[in-house]
Amino acid sequence: MKTSRIFGWLGAGLLSLAAAQAADYDVVVYGGTSGAVVAAVQARIMGKSVVLVSPDKHLGGLSSGGLGWTDTGNKAVIGGLARNFYHRVWQHYETDAAWKWQKKAEYGNKGQGTPAIDGSQRTMWIFEPHVAEKVFEDLVREHGVTVVRDEWLDRAKGVRKTGARITAITTLSGRTYAGKIFLDATYEGDLLAAAGVSYHVGREANRVYGEEHNGVQTGVLHHRHHFGVLLPQKISPYWVPGDPSSGVLPRVSAAPPGQFGEGDDKVQAYCFRMCLTDHPENRIPFAKPEGYDPKQYELLARIYAAGWKETFGKFDPIPNHKTDTNNHGPFSTDNIGMNYDYPEASYERRRQIIKEHEIYQKGWLYFITTDPRVPADVREKMRQWGLPKDEFKDNGGWPHQIYVREARRMVGSFVMTENELRKKKPTPDSVGMGSYTIDSHNVQRYITPEGYVQNEGDIGVGLRAPYEIAYGALVPKRGQADNLLVPVCVSSTHIAFGSIRMEPVFMILGQSAATAAVLAIDGGLAVQDVPYAKLRERLLRDGQILHYTAAAAKGGE
Repeated sequence: MKTSRIFGWLGAGLLSLAAAQAADYDVVVYGGTSGAVVAAVQARIMGKSVVLVSPDKHLGGLSSGGLGWTDTGNKAVIGGLARNFYHRVWQHYETDAAWKWQKKAEYGNKGQGTPAIDGSQRTMWIFEPHVAEKVFEDLVREHGVTVVRDEWLDRAKGVRKTGARITAITTLSGRTYAGKIFLDATYEGDLLAAAGVSYHVGREANRVYGEEHNGVQTGVLHHRHHFGVLLPQKISPYWVPGDPSSGVLPRVSAAPPGQFGEGDDKVQAYCFRMCLTDHPENRIPFAKPEGYDPKQYELLARIYAAGWKETFGKFDPIPNHKTDTNNHGPFSTDNIGMNYDYPEASYERRRQIIKEHEIYQKGWLYFITTDPRVPADVREKMRQWGLPKDEFKDNGGWPHQIYVREARRMVGSFVMTENELRKKKPTPDSVGMGSYTIDSHNVQRYITPEGYVQNEGDIGVGLRAPYEIAYGALVPKRGQADNLLVPVCVSSTHIAFGSIRMEPVFMILGQSAATAAVLAIDGGLAVQDVPYAKLRERLLRDGQILHYTAAAAKGGE
C-alpha cells in the first residue's frame, strides 16, 4: 500500500513535470507591444512554435493605445510586416462600414509628412485605436500564435538561466514558459534587466559617445514646448510672482537642472495619447477626476494670461471625427518630471505613477473646460470635445497604454548613437531603418538663474536621410544572454533612441529579431553568432528595407 502511494506520488509529480514541459516553445516573446506581435508572427511564418507572453490584455501597445497619427518619417523605409500592418489598415478603411461617424470624402488626406491614405501604395498611416487592435488580433489569429495575457514576469526570481542562456521565464501567476530563444519586446526592458543584461536609464553625457545633443540641454529651445517661445513675457515659478519665499508652484522643480551636456538619471516625459471626439453622438464629456486639484494647473493659468493661444495645436485628426491628441506647448499633456522612477519601479509603484498621470491629464482637460482663468473661447471649444464611446470600451474611453517614450535601454553588442543617425559614422549589419527626426520630449521643468520657469530636454534634430539600425543593437554583449534579442529597448543612447523609438521601427525590429532568433535555433548558435549574410538574405526576401537611396526606394536596397 505504502509502495503504491509512493508510486502514485511519483506519477503525479511526473505528470506535473510533463505539464510544465508542455509549455516549451521554440520562441518566447515577452511583451504586448506592436514589436512583440510582429516578432511572434514572423517566428510562426518561419515555422517555429511561439508563445506571446503579454502583461497587457490588449495587444499593440501605443499603436492600438491612441497613437494613430503615425510617426512615419520616410515611409519608403517601412517594409515587411510593418508595411503589411498599414496595408491592412488601408483595407479596413476602404470599406463603407469603416466610416460610421464621417464620410470618407469629408475626412481629407492629411498625415504626418505623408498622405494619411496612400492609394498608390495601398497603405494608410492614420487610424483609430480599435482598428489597429483588430489588425494585431487578426495577425496572431491567422498565424496561430499562442497568446497569454495579463501575465507579468516575476522580476525577482522569474528568469532561469544555465550559464549565459535563459532556459525559462516564470510569471507572477506561477506559470513557466521554457524556450530556445527569448525576445524582450516590452517598453520597459524588464526581461533583459532580470536576465542580468547591461542597460542604461537616463541621459548619457555628451562626452561618453562623442555626441552633441545628449545630456542636459539647458538653453536649447528647438520646439514650441518651452517658456519664452511664442509667449510675450516670462513666467514666475513662485506663488507670489517674483517672491521665492512664497513657495514654488506645483509641477516646477526647485532643484538645479544640472550642467549642460552632462548626464543624469532622468527620462523624457510620458503622457497618454488621448483619442478624443467632437461628434455629439459618440462623445463622453470630460468629468472632474478623482483627486482633482485646480492648484496643480496654476502655471497653466499664467500661461493663458500671458497670451498662449495654441491649446489645440496637436489635436491631430484621425477618421470618424476623432483625434490622436499629443503634447503641445509649455504646459500640456506631458507630465514633466513625474516619471523618473518608472523604468525600474515595482509593478505597484508603476501603477501609482500611471494613475497619477491619468489624474493629471484628466485634470488638465477639466481645468481647461471649466476654470474661469482659461479664456472663454478656449473653454467653449474644449467643451465640444470628449472621450469616444466606441474606443477603449473597457476603460471608459481612456487609453489602456501610457506613452512610455523611454525607459531602460540595453547596452548591447553595438550602441546606436546620434553619430550613426546623422551619418557621421557608418552603421554595420543593417537589420532595418529609421528616419524620424531625433525627438526627445522635455525631461524637467526648472527655475532659471534669473528666476523664471523653463522646460528642459525637448530636442528636435532633423536628419539628412534615413539611417540603418545595426543588428548588434538588438543583441546583448556576448556572455550576458546568448539567446535573448531586444527589439524595443534597443542598445542606443538617449538621444538616438529619440528617433528609433517610433512604432513602425519597433515593428521592423521585431520582425528582424524574430528572423535572427529562428536562424540561431536552426544553426544551434548564440544570437551574437548569427551569420549576417544569411540574416540579410532572409530579411530582404521578406520585404525588409535595409539600405535606402531615393532611386532604390522601391527595391529594398
